[in-house]
Amino acid sequence: MSSWLQIPGVRPLLALLVVGLGVVGSRYVVRLLGRPVARQFKRQSVAQTVLRLIRLAVVLIALGGAARILGLEVGDLVLSVTVFSAVLGIVLAPIVGSIINGVFVLADQPYEIGDLIELEDGRRAFVDEITINYTKLLTLDNTSLVIPNSSIRDRLVTNFSAEDERVRLGLDVLVTYESDTEAARQHMRRAAAAEAEVVEGGPDIRIGGARYPAVPTVHRADFADDGVLLRLRYWVKKPYRIATIESHIRDRIWDAVADTDAVEFAYPHRHLVFDDTSGTLDATVDSRAEREIEAHAERRAGDADSSGTPSETQDMPTGGAEPTTDEMSGSDE
Repeated sequence: MSSWLQIPGVRPLLALLVVGLGVVGSRYVVRLLGRPVARQFKRQSVAQTVLRLIRLAVVLIALGGAARILGLEVGDLVLSVTVFSAVLGIVLAPIVGSIINGVFVLADQPYEIGDLIELEDGRRAFVDEITINYTKLLTLDNTSLVIPNSSIRDRLVTNFSAEDERVRLGLDVLVTYESDTEAARQHMRRAAAAEAEVVEGGPDIRIGGARYPAVPTVHRADFADDGVLLRLRYWVKKPYRIATIESHIRDRIWDAVADTDAVEFAYPHRHLVFDDTSGTLDATVDSRAEREIEAHAERRAGDADSSGTPSETQDMPTGGAEPTTDEMSGSDE
């Protein structure tokens, strides 16, 4: 056997064969242990992480066997790995940080695969995959987001699917002070209850130590400048169609208000009132402005004289001199 291994080129080929068998064998090991691991760990993300580690362990064992075939000792391998890790430690620091944060994400359980979450920028997405290094999200616009665990762990993440999927929503409507607010409140409650995805009633919904009515409710939220602010509060069974549900409820409220004269939507109005107590308007012109007006009039008169057009101050004919009073009377002194 040893003489056979001395043939040139045999050891590298045999090492590659062992590595290939290790990669293929890791897949079969994962398939074999998939169901037992899934039964052992209820969280899908943790089960997937454990299976990845098992697969990695099988591949590492195959790499160790290939190294032995090539004649590398354990001490050489440890020294090589130590030097290699020290060299790449600084370069791979962000990846190592993401891996460490991925362990905390799996341990803290802020979200699970299939949960609907909302990021700080308002984007909502389903958790598609959780790994040691990153979290993969699928947005409601059918786009994929891959966020490193070191980044997503520092963000504010809202989980809509944690334990209870019911979500409480609010809708503000501003009506005029002349409107029948009680009729407006009834229209708003009916508009919410008519939606299939809205909880119509039942026992109170308990959140922590507080209890909230399950039926849609309307409160007078504020006496605003332009009208009375009514706030509709209702519960949605699932948080997957929030924008569509809100649009349907607004449409029903709009149609209900359009069919009645008792309720009117409010919008900003401004009335300007002037009376005897409003003061007087100062329309005086100062001396400087007066001089500017006179100078402008003189310039216009000069322009008219230069153009040959008779001006207001040119009343005498240009053909001869005007006779004096003495010449007209014919007296000789």
